[in-house]
Amino acid sequence: MTQRERNRRKTSALFKRVLQKTLIVQDEIKISQWAEMYRVLDESSNISGKWSNSVTPYLVGIMDAFNDPHIREIYLCKGSQLGGTEVLINMLGYIISEEPGPTMIVYPSDDLAKDISNDKLKPAFRLIPKIKKKFYENNSKELRLKFKDMTIYLRGAGSPSKLASKAIKYLFFDEIDKMGGASKKEASPYNLAMERIKTFKSQSKVYACSTPTLKTNYIWYLHDSSDEVREYFVPCPHCGEKIRLEFGQIKFCEDPGKTMSPYERARTAVYICPECGCEILDKDKPKMLCEGEWQAVKKRGIGAPKTVGFRINSLYSVFVTWADAAEEFLKSYEDPEMLQNFTNSWLAEPWEDTKLKTTEDLVKKRQTEYKEYEVPDWAVELTGGIDVQETCVYWVIRAWGEHWTSQCIARGQELNLWKTDEIMNLNYEKRDGTKLSPSLVLVDSGDQTDKVYDFCVDTADYTLPSKGASRKLETDYKFSVINKTGSRANGTTLVIIDTAKYKDRIAAKMQRENGTGAWMVFDGIDDDYARQVTSEHKISERQANGSKVMKWVQKSAHRDNHYLDAEVYAMAAADIRGARTWHLERCEPEQRKTESISKEEQWIQENELEGWI
Repeated sequence: MTQRERNRRKTSALFKRVLQKTLIVQDEIKISQWAEMYRVLDESSNISGKWSNSVTPYLVGIMDAFNDPHIREIYLCKGSQLGGTEVLINMLGYIISEEPGPTMIVYPSDDLAKDISNDKLKPAFRLIPKIKKKFYENNSKELRLKFKDMTIYLRGAGSPSKLASKAIKYLFFDEIDKMGGASKKEASPYNLAMERIKTFKSQSKVYACSTPTLKTNYIWYLHDSSDEVREYFVPCPHCGEKIRLEFGQIKFCEDPGKTMSPYERARTAVYICPECGCEILDKDKPKMLCEGEWQAVKKRGIGAPKTVGFRINSLYSVFVTWADAAEEFLKSYEDPEMLQNFTNSWLAEPWEDTKLKTTEDLVKKRQTEYKEYEVPDWAVELTGGIDVQETCVYWVIRAWGEHWTSQCIARGQELNLWKTDEIMNLNYEKRDGTKLSPSLVLVDSGDQTDKVYDFCVDTADYTLPSKGASRKLETDYKFSVINKTGSRANGTTLVIIDTAKYKDRIAAKMQRENGTGAWMVFDGIDDDYARQVTSEHKISERQANGSKVMKWVQKSAHRDNHYLDAEVYAMAAADIRGARTWHLERCEPEQRKTESISKEEQWIQENELEGWI
């Protein structure tokens, strides 16, 4: 055989192999299958080694939605530490390996993008041999990872120009709710990034995951407004009915006397099936999860969905017990900021504390049968609060009874601060003729400080100067001493108040129906008072470092809040006088044990009625 014939046969064989390989129709591998075949977890994961879908079976449906040709956008609203970022990494690995294309991942900041690149993405790619061969690590940068057939761009949401500079096929958002919103000059980071996928039209894919924050923020809105909203249902090990794991089904012992720690109470936690009433144990959870399935709970339109929203809370994690969730709730339910974190990060629900929403109509509903200046029969003491402005002062007098029951019996405005001395020293009567006057009045010294100090020296028998704390206090209030050389008040006690905590209480008590423990007003209360005392609301405000805090702010810039401030001082005065424990001091020891329901259980029941859980 000549050399020419040998070369001809080799060429023919090569052509046949290439043609055969080209014509073979390969079965498409799904991302969940790809992950089990190739993904390796490092020691930073809870379970290192080869990826197993049996550990987090609820992630399978989310990953495989990426392979659905009809679905273009996937939004995961989740509790913390449920694997949302791991899903993103599996999707990236699949893309690099099977369907290369230009990709962008958007993070809340450039610094976070760099940290994820160095600590998560690069180590993950090195552990997958199939990807390591394609990874040009030496030619890559922190925010640009190069591969044989594609490039991954990492961007911070604070760089609008970078978000708008690349045409991409695959777009990812990690912790999207921590991104900023729209600025005055630019569209929102989400909208800017979404513009980049127009070039690829129906071939593009979008995945975003985050723990939710507010109902109006990105992830809740995107997930809830999707064509199809899905939640994970698991079978009860006793009755077999498919149920959702919800916090409202976790029950724990009551503790009216507050003798147990949150940890001790949480140890009694059990999960009760809502269908059959049987107890579901922590050890039942792995099998339930493996037999679970995603079901559509909301659907829009006809036919296959283009956008799909998934929601899953932390109760589905095999690393979280019923006791863990109960303890976290018991430690946080009395603190609005901690409760928001529990609601967002554990329950995967947006923060909407209905107890912090106050309206003028609500104040009008708190009117009683008692007229202005009339002291209710149940009153033990009166306290007052005075808010001092440059040209006038606002004052309130509030009656206090046991269990922090209270009612505003008088309010007003004066041009002269010293005029309030006459008002506070009047005798206010009950219907049986008993006369009371305010036992303690707190006066705002934040404005017109010298004037207030002089006034409090002149009325030292019943007043104390006070001011709001510049930052959150460990206690509701604390005492300080005025240190101002040359002032008549030098050495006088000054009360520092955590005003946000008292506003929380006023707003919460305003929701109660009139009666024991309620916050009430006299019959005929005026519109100006009702408007001012509800002039603020509590919102989530973003700080310079990107974090969010809950903060009381005025609903509008031109709305007066003087009566609200005066009510805060009146409540703080009652607190100093010991009003919150009067019912304990006036009853026999056995009577203290008569409460039939714990404060925490009442909180849960009230919010269940409101649809919170």
